[in-house]
Amino acid sequence: MTPRLRYDTTAKVFHWLIVALLLMQYAIGWLMPDIHRGMTPGAGMIFHISFGITILIIIVLRLVWRLIHPVAPESTLPPWQRLSSGLVHWMLYILVLATTLTGWLFASFRGWSVSYFYLFPLPMLASDNAAAGKAIDGLHQVAEWMLLVFVGVHVLAAFAHAFVYRDRVMQRMLPG
Repeated sequence: MTPRLRYDTTAKVFHWLIVALLLMQYAIGWLMPDIHRGMTPGAGMIFHISFGITILIIIVLRLVWRLIHPVAPESTLPPWQRLSSGLVHWMLYILVLATTLTGWLFASFRGWSVSYFYLFPLPMLASDNAAAGKAIDGLHQVAEWMLLVFVGVHVLAAFAHAFVYRDRVMQRMLPG
């Protein structure tokens, strides 16, 4: 399988769908009230977890798609940019997976019986465990902040390619 020079429509749809869902996810996460032990999660948490599961599904599909449909690094980039680009992209995959899975684990360790957008119950990944819940919540928060940092690096690099280097790197992921 020969790497392509541009991302195809499916890869672009996955990318921009994850962007939109992460924007919604961070907004919901920061705006919803804290839920303490013994409290039942409300609509905010149900939607936060449901969007998280949706992101998890899409990032797995996107990762599989990327492995089956590789895209060659831009040949005009210096080696350090090709290397750093690859590292940032793989860290984004890892951090999205880590953030979504630790969030789901946190809900499970809290003993929350949650549903996917009120349609069907989500399986519990673990049993109720306060100490484990506190630890995994810390990991979830670290992962979400690290994800924001790497998203910021990714966006800054895209803008640098569009407005400083004025090459066509960013256009490879834009629609059209």
